[in-house]
Amino acid sequence: MVNESKELVVFYNVENLFSPDPPQVHKLDPTLSGLRNWDERRYRNKLFKIAHVFQLIKEAEGTLPMLIGFSEIQGQKPLDELVAMEPFNSNYGVVHYDSMDERGVDVALLYDKNKIELISSEPITYFFEIDDDNPANYDTTRDILSCRVKYLGEIINIFVLHLPSKREKDVNKPKRDYIMKDIREKVTDIISNNREAVIICGDFNENPDDENIVNLRFDNNSKEILVNPYLDLFRTGKFSTFHYKDGLLFDQIILSDHFFNPVSPLRFKTAKVFNHEKLSNWGKKFAGRPFRTYAGTRYLGGYSDHFPVITELITNI
Repeated sequence: MVNESKELVVFYNVENLFSPDPPQVHKLDPTLSGLRNWDERRYRNKLFKIAHVFQLIKEAEGTLPMLIGFSEIQGQKPLDELVAMEPFNSNYGVVHYDSMDERGVDVALLYDKNKIELISSEPITYFFEIDDDNPANYDTTRDILSCRVKYLGEIINIFVLHLPSKREKDVNKPKRDYIMKDIREKVTDIISNNREAVIICGDFNENPDDENIVNLRFDNNSKEILVNPYLDLFRTGKFSTFHYKDGLLFDQIILSDHFFNPVSPLRFKTAKVFNHEKLSNWGKKFAGRPFRTYAGTRYLGGYSDHFPVITELITNI
């Protein structure tokens, strides 16, 4: 008899999971984190909160994720300390590289070592010229993490990203356009030539119906090679974060068509925003929104300003 088994892929923008700042010499000195009063106590509370999110996922879904993409991580230390805590209990491997982002903000991948074999990993770094007359004068952004893993004998290529943010009248849009075009070319090559599975997870800083993400799904022959289950969620009013009055679904997990093949070892079942009540704001004004750690410089002590997103896959064992 064949039993169906559930596997989860999660992406979570954890809102500044940074190591605690050293004590300031002067009160107005800039901090490494850029946060106000980011001390050991607040750092430990943040670690506990993020670990608690995955305990809640385990209770709600009956299992922990086999793959977890993170954004807004600063350095290796918070990741190492996180995976040592319950419910991870040191069963997860960590893939992380320090990027050239001006704040040192990175992405990372956690994987269940009992299920996933890591084959290779590398950061994809982007440089943007800001002075045509001086090529040495350039801007950088957060790296994209590229990993190849094996699950049940099948190779899966994973991209974890946190694209440049929408701010200052979206001055970063050309950067997002360039990065998304590059990722599209890489993914098309993987699927067309290597015929391997692909998962792209991250904070795209764009909604599922925005042009960049729509274009990502198609190869050069206009054939749909990627499926974005979060498009339907967005259309039905499911959001992972908010900006003023606007609900946004910037956090998405996009899959190659491998996961929709009936004979695939892993098959798509459902996608959701994990907006558990314990992760939500309780105040009337912001009810139903993520309970964040900071609001500007004001410390609130919450989890994150984003909800995690979950993709459920099934396999026959």
